[in-house]
Amino acid sequence: MKHILFPLLAAAAFATSATAADKLVIKGSDTLGAKLVPQVAEAFKAANPGVVFEIAAEGSTTGIAAITEGTAQIGMSSRRPKTTEESAALAKGVTLKKTIVAFDGIAVIVNEKSPVTQLTLRQVEQIFTGDVTDWSAVGGNPGPFSVYTRNTASGTYSDWKELAMKKRDYASSSQKMAGNEQIAAEVAKNPNGIGYVGLAYTRDPGIKVVAIVNSDGKATLPGSETVRNHSYPYSRPTFFLTNGDPTGLTAKFVDFMISAEGQAIAEKVGFVPLATAK
Repeated sequence: MKHILFPLLAAAAFATSATAADKLVIKGSDTLGAKLVPQVAEAFKAANPGVVFEIAAEGSTTGIAAITEGTAQIGMSSRRPKTTEESAALAKGVTLKKTIVAFDGIAVIVNEKSPVTQLTLRQVEQIFTGDVTDWSAVGGNPGPFSVYTRNTASGTYSDWKELAMKKRDYASSSQKMAGNEQIAAEVAKNPNGIGYVGLAYTRDPGIKVVAIVNSDGKATLPGSETVRNHSYPYSRPTFFLTNGDPTGLTAKFVDFMISAEGQAIAEKVGFVPLATAK
């Protein structure tokens, strides 16, 4: 769980029409909110002094709920809202407007010392559902899997079930982590560890990304090109959610996020920018 509050700048520093009341509350996805959105917010503040950001990266489900309940102007989500969530929002007079802000690939990571460099789609499913329990079953050193996943509030937790597990349940032995950084940290210190993270977290020390063997037999790593052409099987869009079409300061920030400057930050952080994604 991450809470980030950018303090109000002194009135003398105001360079635009921003006032002391200018504040954006953004809640939701850890995938977006731990690295990308804070960096975009800093760049936005440079051009709009006086704007305050409150960013809470607690999982996509909390972002969707925040828009429904009116406790945030922007909800961050790494998954599409469920039909039940859209219905609950409509019941309160809220229309969930989705804006794609970047594309991502969910990477399978193992400890950097693991001899495993690739896994098939079927092997990934078997590992995360608990059908196989030992690394020797997939070409690794003998030893039980330590499976690390996101928690149930996470959009990545839901997307992974959809993309990699045929909507099956996670292995009962899997360990739920609060965020991408926590999964990477656990895998880095555990030779038997395996987990999944967004592209922006694949550079963390002590881990390596496993190539996925597609149904055509080709081993593919997640990256800008493979996410762009969907040859990497665990590719997905990420979203900003608002109550209907955004207005005012909210619209200004959403527009900045999908602008050339915002997308350049997304690419630098590790996402696939809109300009190069289909």
